[in-house]
Formats: sequence, C-alpha cells, structure tokens
Amino acid sequence: MSATAASQRVRLKSIALPPEHGAWGFLLEPLLAGLLIAPSWAGLSLALGVVGAFLARHPLKIALTDRVKGKRYARTAAAERVAAVYCALGATGFAGAVALAGFGMLVPLVLAAPLALVLFAGALSNRARDLLPELAGAVALAVSAASIALAGGESLAVALALWAILAARDVPSILYVRSRLRLERGKPHAPGVVWASNGLAVAAILALVLAGAAPVLALAAMLVLAIRAAHGLSPYRTGSRPQTIGFLEMGYGLLTVILAAAGFVFGM
Repeated sequence: MSATAASQRVRLKSIALPPEHGAWGFLLEPLLAGLLIAPSWAGLSLALGVVGAFLARHPLKIALTDRVKGKRYARTAAAERVAAVYCALGATGFAGAVALAGFGMLVPLVLAAPLALVLFAGALSNRARDLLPELAGAVALAVSAASIALAGGESLAVALALWAILAARDVPSILYVRSRLRLERGKPHAPGVVWASNGLAVAAILALVLAGAAPVLALAAMLVLAIRAAHGLSPYRTGSRPQTIGFLEMGYGLLTVILAAAGFVFGM
C-alpha cells in the first residue's frame, strides 16, 4: 500500500470518528440501558438515529469551521460527504422510530435540546473538552435512554427516572476523571467537589427510590461509584495511566447500566 493511500485513510478516520474517546461510553450506556429495559424495534431505530446524530457532530464541525474561514480543503469535501451519510442515518433512524412509536417518545429529546446546543457550540469554538460542554453533552446523551424507554412502552415516570440515574452517573464521573487525571500528573485537584457531587448523586437517587420511582439496585450503583471516587482520590489508590482510568470508567458505566436495568426489569 502506498504512503499516499495510507495517509488518505488516516485522514478519513480523523474525520469520521470523534476525537473524544471517552464520549463513546456516554453514547452507548444510555442506548444499552433503554434497550435492556424496554426492547422494541422503535427503540432500536431510535438508537441508530442517535448514533447517526452523534457521529455527524465531528465532520459537521470540520466542514462548518472551514466554511466560516472561507477555506475549502480536501478534508472539507470529505467531511461534508461523511456528515451527509451520518445525517442520513440519523434521519432514517428517527423517522423509523416515529413511524413505529409516534412523536411522544421525542419529548425527552426536546427537553435536552438546549444541552445539545451547548455541546455543539463548544465544539464549534474548539472548547468541546471544557467542563460545561462536556457535562451538557453527557446529560444530553443520557436522555436517549428515556426516549428509547418511551418507544418501548414504558411510562414517562420510568423514562425520566432512567434519565436521572444516568445523569447522576455521568456528572460525578466527569468530575472524578478530571480530578483523578490531575492527581496522577501531580497537579492541583478538587477532591471535595468530586465527593460532593457523588454525595448529591446518592441523595438524589435515594429520594427517587423512596418515592418509588427508581429501583434499589440503581442506588447500589451510585454507592459503588461513590466508593470508587473516594478510593480513587485517596492516598491508598494505585497509580494508573489515563487509558486505564478511562477503561475502568467504562466498566463502572456498564455496571451502572446493568444494575439499573435489572432493577427496573425485575423490580429490585
């Protein structure tokens, strides 16, 4: 294979896939949670639509940034083509979901639209990794679980409780990872903020459990995450590379999804 062909493939990959590797967990966790709790063809179609919309963000940013600068490179045309494919996938997924389940399931997505705009604005200004856009993006992606649950026939109360559980997982997780990475690099960090956010998450899910809106297993997941944060920022932690921390967080996210889904499905 020639060097030119290899370089073209690398450029296409950099256009087609988002650079934020940690975002994959925030995308896939709510899709899996929604489909486990309320599996349906409409929910699966909606999940494909969400994936298309998520993937379209990066090439759209590249194409729009180049156009704003009045420039048109080879990557601009490639980004436009890739974005068109992703947008078509997203539109097809959303259209199929609406055809199967109606417009009602889109209510949570509409509620989260301002958060998605904060994320996209951050991406356009090359500040997607700032704290506010990252938090907004994670909570916006979490709402897809609520819409998938509605598409599968669950009540609005269950759908919103599921959104709250995933948001309570995502926000403290982002704060923890940021603080943990700074700690591992010997930089100042804010453990108090992390512990407080985990405490608020536990309290919020406890309130939902007491109100009968969330399962006890969801509270167990929040407690596991809180213990993880307390140990991970303590002197007793084991030093870890950023990649290891990231993979562990994906594991904790999967654990949260499994516990929450089992709680809703089996009434635990």
